Amino acid sequence: MAPDRLYFTDSDEANALIATDPMALLVGFALDQQVSVQKAFAGPWALRERLGAIDAATLAGADLEGVFREKPAIHRYPGAMAGRVHDLAAHVLERYDGDAARVWTGVADASELRANLAALPGFGDMKIKSLGAVLAKRYGVKAAKPLVPGHPTLGDVDSPQALADYQAAKRAHKAEWRTMKVVPG
Repeated sequence: MAPDRLYFTDSDEANALIATDPMALLVGFALDQQVSVQKAFAGPWALRERLGAIDAATLAGADLEGVFREKPAIHRYPGAMAGRVHDLAAHVLERYDGDAARVWTGVADASELRANLAALPGFGDMKIKSLGAVLAKRYGVKAAKPLVPGHPTLGDVDSPQALADYQAAKRAHKAEWRTMKVVPG
């Protein structure tokens, strides 16, 4: 069960790409840091437009820094994110023969899936849980179900309105957390 769209951007083309191309989905998650969800997940579309392809071999073999810096820049931190996407593509190329879907297909259980995701460059616990939620809720990956956290994630986003609701709830949670922090006096 694969969706034909993931509603993470304002672009129908980008939403279709990240839903149907596993490498694009991984790149979107890699870029989902210090920028909006929309900016991060539009990145794979921009890369494909600029490079002609977004497969692991193309990304691993390209000078991504120049591609990331081309106006408009693909990310707020083009140099760092170009390196991260290169490393991610090289990892997928070396470990999975360039087939990004193999990161989650054919895994025996949640612990193997968690280990595969944790080995991806730039994927910490939050990204593992968020991607796990997307894999479980949008793609029906059974091994991903134990990775789904108890709070809302991108896995719950199934429409443009759901994305807006998710982002509003996330902002409210961050604001609440900031007011709870003890400020040293």
